[in-house]
Amino acid sequence: MSPQATLLTDPFLQAPTESSVRVVWFTEFEGSDHQVVIYGPAQQTVEATTTQLSRTREDAESHTHTPYDQVTQRPIWRHEAEISGLRPGLQIPYAVVSTPPQGIPIRSDQFTLGPTPPPGQPLQILLTSDHQLMPMTAVNLQKVQETIGQVDGVFLAGDLVNIPDRASEWFDDARGGAFFPCLQGRGSYTLEKDGTRTLYKGGQLIQSAPLFTALGNHEVMGRHSTTAGLNDQFNDPVPWSAAKTLYDQHKTVFNPSNSPEVEGRWLKNQSFNIDTYNEIFSLPKAPRDNGDIQGSDTQRYYATTFGDVRLVSLYVTQIWRMFTVDGETRGRYQERGVDLDKPQNWGHGNFIFESIEPGSPQYKWLKTELASDEFQQAKYKIVMLHHPPHTLGGNVVPAFTTPVPQYDQDEDGNLMGIRYEYPQAEDHIIKHLIPLLEAAGTQLVFYGHSHIWNRFESDSGLQFLESSNVGNSYGAHNADNPRIVPEDSRYKETYAAIGDPNGLTPVMPTLKPILDEAGQPMPYIASNDITAFSILDTGTGTISSYYFDTRQPESQAVKFDAFTIGQS
Repeated sequence: MSPQATLLTDPFLQAPTESSVRVVWFTEFEGSDHQVVIYGPAQQTVEATTTQLSRTREDAESHTHTPYDQVTQRPIWRHEAEISGLRPGLQIPYAVVSTPPQGIPIRSDQFTLGPTPPPGQPLQILLTSDHQLMPMTAVNLQKVQETIGQVDGVFLAGDLVNIPDRASEWFDDARGGAFFPCLQGRGSYTLEKDGTRTLYKGGQLIQSAPLFTALGNHEVMGRHSTTAGLNDQFNDPVPWSAAKTLYDQHKTVFNPSNSPEVEGRWLKNQSFNIDTYNEIFSLPKAPRDNGDIQGSDTQRYYATTFGDVRLVSLYVTQIWRMFTVDGETRGRYQERGVDLDKPQNWGHGNFIFESIEPGSPQYKWLKTELASDEFQQAKYKIVMLHHPPHTLGGNVVPAFTTPVPQYDQDEDGNLMGIRYEYPQAEDHIIKHLIPLLEAAGTQLVFYGHSHIWNRFESDSGLQFLESSNVGNSYGAHNADNPRIVPEDSRYKETYAAIGDPNGLTPVMPTLKPILDEAGQPMPYIASNDITAFSILDTGTGTISSYYFDTRQPESQAVKFDAFTIGQS
């Protein structure tokens, strides 16, 4: 710890209710006397509960001011206080105080907090995703604050960072674009465009506005190791069922005492986990009745009322693996040839982390939620998830479904290859989720994952918005830029190289679409020079999208699209 101890983050707001809100902040010291100070006629303090994050680490690939030679545990302490007795519609000033071992208290700047807004109060809510320390994230969030001012809430559809167990990505990456600094106006990211270098700090947003997140694939950590690099660990998840098969084969070795706790910990470490995400955030909870040894409630999916909005956040994501088909890549379509006799090295394709199929805990909970009075009577019914139902981006192919393994054998029955097929008709989002949402009267499905801005409308009037061209883009896939898909005749399924494989045509922006090189308007933004963000105005039901051209740092953000939801 530096002799000049500081708070690792400003405070931010979580899980508001009708009369309370949670305040969370982080330090690199355990310290003492962590408090929230509430200002007013009678100043009061609320003591915080302190916990240490269990899996935050750094390694040689971390961008830190002090380099690391190997995977090293990095102690981070989290402080949380619940502020209760709040009055709806009233914002009150607050600050946080932490005392380091040196004994001199550290006080944050002053911000405001309040409970969940009452029905009828107009709100400005930021719709964002896929921050991931990308080059344009800091400028994007700075332009949100400069254009809109203080937003009232932030809905973030996953992929907050790249490697969830790497502490510096959340708190203090040396390049200046870590997650919390950019959302708190404390970043320091220099963006160079056409020879001009501009420093961006992000936006001071979540100190006074609650943050609601959804799980993306970059919040999921793969198999745990004390020696492998954090990037390698992140890219090495396997399905829980594969870990369970290995465990059952060697149970007496892995767990000689037959302890349920040892079994649960082993299976988590040898499959995948979301522990760091769960330890950082305090989100609304949903009941989960599946015998989970961690308890009956979960925040991997949840629903909450925020003003006139009923927000449903789902855990709909899968591992991202390479699209290459060459026999040498452990990818979405194949295993590596050298791993055919080493099932412990198989990646199992683009497998799904949490089921949304009928009968699954998430599906059953969602059916109950969609039928509830809270959802049905809400003015705005919004579902947020990470994986796209419809997009021109790359990550919608192959279909969001359980990979179907194909075992290629020679004439003598020797295994020559393992491939994975993804039947388009079995896409779980399109087959199971969207019909459920449409039947319940959902008005907006908001998502990310493909680092692109585009939107769609179904025949039923359900709106789809992907506003993830925040920090960067990997392109839109049209005739000039087809996706890389299997061309090997052994693959029998159809993998769409262009367009939306699920059959919708993107809606052209209504106000000022960007033009292509031929001067024609484009129904998307997929740019590494132009960043986009979207704002829901609950006073009018309008969702407005803005772009900012980073090549013109003195320019203003441009509103290029607007549409409404919740209009009867």
